[in-house]
Amino acid sequence: MHTRLGLLIVSVSLCTQLSAADWLRFRGPNGSGIAPDDKPVPVEWSATKNIKWKADLPGPGSSSPIIVGDRVFVTCWSGYATDGSGSGDITALKRHLICIDRASGKTLWDRAVPAKQPEERYGGMFAQNGYASHTPVSDGSKVFAFFGKSGVHVFDLEGKELWQADVGDWDDRRGWGTASSPILHGDVLIVPAVVESQALYGFDKNTGKQLWKAPSEGFASTWGTPVIAKGDNGDELVISVPGEVWGFNPETGKLRWYATGLQSDSVCNSVVADGSTVITMGERGGGSVAIKTGGKGDVSATNTVWTGSNGPRISTPVVWEGHLYWINGSLAVCRDAKTGAEIYNERIEGSGSGETAPGGRPGGFGGDGGRRGGGMRGGDYASPVAANGHLFQVTRSGEVIVTKLSPKFELVARNRIEGDTSDHSATPAISDGQLFLRSAKTLYCIGE
Repeated sequence: MHTRLGLLIVSVSLCTQLSAADWLRFRGPNGSGIAPDDKPVPVEWSATKNIKWKADLPGPGSSSPIIVGDRVFVTCWSGYATDGSGSGDITALKRHLICIDRASGKTLWDRAVPAKQPEERYGGMFAQNGYASHTPVSDGSKVFAFFGKSGVHVFDLEGKELWQADVGDWDDRRGWGTASSPILHGDVLIVPAVVESQALYGFDKNTGKQLWKAPSEGFASTWGTPVIAKGDNGDELVISVPGEVWGFNPETGKLRWYATGLQSDSVCNSVVADGSTVITMGERGGGSVAIKTGGKGDVSATNTVWTGSNGPRISTPVVWEGHLYWINGSLAVCRDAKTGAEIYNERIEGSGSGETAPGGRPGGFGGDGGRRGGGMRGGDYASPVAANGHLFQVTRSGEVIVTKLSPKFELVARNRIEGDTSDHSATPAISDGQLFLRSAKTLYCIGE
């Protein structure tokens, strides 16, 4: 296919201690969405119950928080379009990496990066996404933030910038913005600049030296984050793109294999790994596909495990004990991860897509009730996360639906922090019995 032809081979002070319970990247350990420890997480909370602290943020965003020892990191933007409208001076736009004390919720430092201009203007479908959608990643001593066309910026835990790199400055051809998050593999920082230059990049995480670049026109209309999966030849970097799934050598950026994937002109969610199988799901006729990793070249005929019907629209499912779980709008779904067969598809009465905030007011990023540019309303942007046998799904209006991780559907709780009517598009983080929930304007620590 023509989409493959473009692929080319082309000393820090540490004030925290890396913990096995840390949540270091988008969707936690290897993008699974599953808590790294077995400490109980509250299944019920409100504005007055099980909220340990809340921290006001200097601007909106839909990126997820990450947890590094005794610190929480999150990104946002300021200076322009923070009230849910496109008014103001776009040249004042800044992106922020914020460090928050995990115990108290106090902001320890805030590093602002002026936006590289010209930047895409806020409005239309771009307003569904905004300027802070990439979740940072950490190795326990450094934090790697991807700010789209403003590049990659790397800081130590005290906020000192260590290095930065440019990865392109293209605008998204659909006007949807940019969202894929960076990940780490050993000493390689992998940056999916799929909008900014239609390429994956590999950098030495310590020096910022570019190790490889894998460009292809086939990355267009991709918003998912890559995953590391086990293969016959060792670890593999896997990403789903329109029409195919690709497996790379994460050390060199070389394409190892490809297979027929979602029959869709866009891919919004991420691949999930289940052992040596990767699963990608789409909507609007895209279907779902499970592929065994490994091999060389076109492995569609030999490695396709199953194909199935549509999955979630934007969010990425959780794989738990042989089952796939997700909640899409008002539907809670469970499928057999080994066969793709549907186990249940249950409607949650009274649950909506999150298009509209409580009281009937549309939930704009700025929390002022202003409507954000239309288009992809009707689907939640946050992905589900799991802990202690429970699935947590955040709706865009701020409700968090909790269900049992079980092949028999059971609704456990429905939670809302009263008073926060801003947009909730971020996937939560879970660590050491606490759930970190981010709205457009506030970060919450939920715990007993």
